[in-house]
Amino acid sequence: MTVSSLSADQARRIALRAQGLLGAPDRRGGVRGVLRHLGAVQLDTISVLARSHELVPYARLGAVGRKAVEGAYWGQETTFEYWSHAACILPVEEWPLFAFRRRSYRERGNLWGHQVSPETYRHVLDKLRAEGPLTSTELGGAKRTSEWWDWSDTKIAVERALAFGDVVCTERRSWKRVYELAEQAIPAELFGRELSDAECVEQLVAQAGAALGVATRADLMDYHRLKGHQVEAALPASGLVPVSVEGWSAPAWADPEALAAEPRGRHRTTLLSPFDSLIWDRARTERIFGMTHRLEAYTPKHKRVHGYFAMPLLAGGRLVGRVDPAREGRTLVAKQVSLESPRHLEALAEALLEAAAWVNCDTVRVEALAEESLRAPLEKLLG
Repeated sequence: MTVSSLSADQARRIALRAQGLLGAPDRRGGVRGVLRHLGAVQLDTISVLARSHELVPYARLGAVGRKAVEGAYWGQETTFEYWSHAACILPVEEWPLFAFRRRSYRERGNLWGHQVSPETYRHVLDKLRAEGPLTSTELGGAKRTSEWWDWSDTKIAVERALAFGDVVCTERRSWKRVYELAEQAIPAELFGRELSDAECVEQLVAQAGAALGVATRADLMDYHRLKGHQVEAALPASGLVPVSVEGWSAPAWADPEALAAEPRGRHRTTLLSPFDSLIWDRARTERIFGMTHRLEAYTPKHKRVHGYFAMPLLAGGRLVGRVDPAREGRTLVAKQVSLESPRHLEALAEALLEAAAWVNCDTVRVEALAEESLRAPLEKLLG
């Protein structure tokens, strides 16, 4: 049956199911299955409860082992790191799809406003060819200028080679990128597959549409940071179908598979990373969930409203609160907590206890609570 219009509630549930947060989790596919389904998992240096790329599969699969998460992401020639929504882990199958971006970077040439000599660039590639995968430190690393660490010519060269696709990062060691020649790290059938710019964008729009379920043009642009004209040109061949969504002012497109059956199933109760692809787009998050959320890590402390790394609480398919977490030894600290309604107290306690167990904490301590009247019942639920 052809569906041309959706209620706001249907769109919300379609988005949740598309993101793997409605229905039984696919534990057989594990972390790699989550990555393949989402198409991109954003990386970030901030580590509070855990790093964001760990929090994404945790939100969908539950307390999957953190070593298992790292093992699924790095060093198995099944993933690579590249510029998608931001710096992201991507399934290696998507290597051909980013040829358009690699070509664009190569055409620009002088990235980040720095010049490096052809000799330095060749030296980096020759060293990797001779010695195998290396970190930037092993290649030449950073240099100290006055009181600051700055990129050396070698670091600039290898980052440029990463953007161009001559080298690739398929592993991190102690959060440092490990660089390897792309021709050696990417499977031959993928490395040699050349797609046109139009083919790349068409497939990325289709992938984003499947990962979002239902999306506006702006949503599709944001997922892999595509340009408006690229999405417009790609939509007719993407396989996505036009729909209208109650309350959405802009036209929308949906993945036909998302429309084939009503989105039903078990909702996850969990804390979400601010960089989770369900909520990384502020405008979409507000449109679908009615929550205005922003990362305040880079906001001066005295201007923060919800905390340094406030994590939205997902329960019953809605965003119902926020927790700003920290760890002190074996204690998970909820530095700042707010809820939309007291009826979500049990969900909050469930999410906090599960998160604590996942990061090997024995106890949970709540510091600032927006409604102090809830402290006694919450502490009782937390045991």
